[in-house]
Amino acid sequence: MIALALLVALTGHAQSDKYTQTMQKNITLLDSAKTIDDLQSLAGTFDRIGDAEKTKWLPYYYAALAQTWIGWRPEVKDKDANSDKIRAYLAKAEAIEKNAELYAVENMASTQQMLVDPQNRWMTNGKEAGEALQKGMQADPNNPRLYYLQGMSLMGTPQQFGGGKDKAKPVFEKSIALYNSAKPQPLYPTWGLKQTQDALAQCSSK
Repeated sequence: MIALALLVALTGHAQSDKYTQTMQKNITLLDSAKTIDDLQSLAGTFDRIGDAEKTKWLPYYYAALAQTWIGWRPEVKDKDANSDKIRAYLAKAEAIEKNAELYAVENMASTQQMLVDPQNRWMTNGKEAGEALQKGMQADPNNPRLYYLQGMSLMGTPQQFGGGKDKAKPVFEKSIALYNSAKPQPLYPTWGLKQTQDALAQCSSK
């Protein structure tokens, strides 16, 4: 019995190591992906990892994130169809666990749809984006990516509606402080610091 228990433990450890190595490899590829084809391929890869693991939300998160990076590309015209793909991955992840990182991606998916027609979509997709941000901050008020996204929303909102660079600047500064103090767990998201620094620089320019 002891030998069997040891064999099971060793097998589980080997599977865990394989999962970690596979995830690390593909996260590195995601960080350096240049083309839509690369991102689409990675989204599919992460989705398959999630389907194989069944109890881990991170593969589906990264599938959704890869699909989100596709949605920011100007050559992608059908933002609604792309957001449907993002939400399908998020649904799989949220069936396992709901957390701030997933709400951050949900915010971006809704924002992409809202930006197709801001005037007419502000009360639908814009509201969804804001609600996702609020849920994320309730789940984890120290998540730096949420403040980056909040700052981007403020920077893109006209001054007469409570936005503008002056309102966004302290939010970006808070985000950077949180990035600098963050101690991310293995395989967890770390993206956003460079984007926040670039956005803060825009706030400081005339």
